[in-house]
Amino acid sequence: MGSKIIAIGVVLGVLTLLGYGIYMGSQSGIHQGYEPDQPINFSHKIHAGENKIQCLYCHFGAETSRHAGIPPSNVCLNCHNKIKTESPEIKKIQAAVAEEKPIEWVKVHNLPDFVYFNHSQHVIAGVSCQSCHGPVETMSRMRQANTLTMGWCIECHREKGLKPPPGHGDTVPEELAMEKHPRLFESGRDCAKCHY
Repeated sequence: MGSKIIAIGVVLGVLTLLGYGIYMGSQSGIHQGYEPDQPINFSHKIHAGENKIQCLYCHFGAETSRHAGIPPSNVCLNCHNKIKTESPEIKKIQAAVAEEKPIEWVKVHNLPDFVYFNHSQHVIAGVSCQSCHGPVETMSRMRQANTLTMGWCIECHREKGLKPPPGHGDTVPEELAMEKHPRLFESGRDCAKCHY
């Protein structure tokens, strides 16, 4: 009787550890809520919220490039060469520009190296920045609002009824390609679109 109880206890212990390991593994790489300190106290709440500066004014690469990019310091000085020029934070930007040194911002939104994401495809398609980055205009300090996991992305594509673009490695018309490869035209089914 005692050995049965010990065996059951061991099995339950192993199953608990296994379940915990699976759960922790499933959370690996998820940085939702990540909100690092930055070298400059920049507030999206003031700039994008109160002053209604459009995201693409600073992150102009998002419209034409795979990366939205961190704005060059000179972009800040487009306004701040006249506004709040004596602010300690603006002084840091002025010094960086004068010394020709980049500001070492801490990247907030990180995807695994094997994931391909193209900002321009989403911007051109009319996806709002807030869809992925959350209510940026309310953030005093930038944080990762969503999980940015594969399931999260696929769910968004499914909700929007999206499919891979026509001519996806196929030179045949979309109707024929759909006949030939119907799974490619279901949202989120083309692995090579996002993975190397």
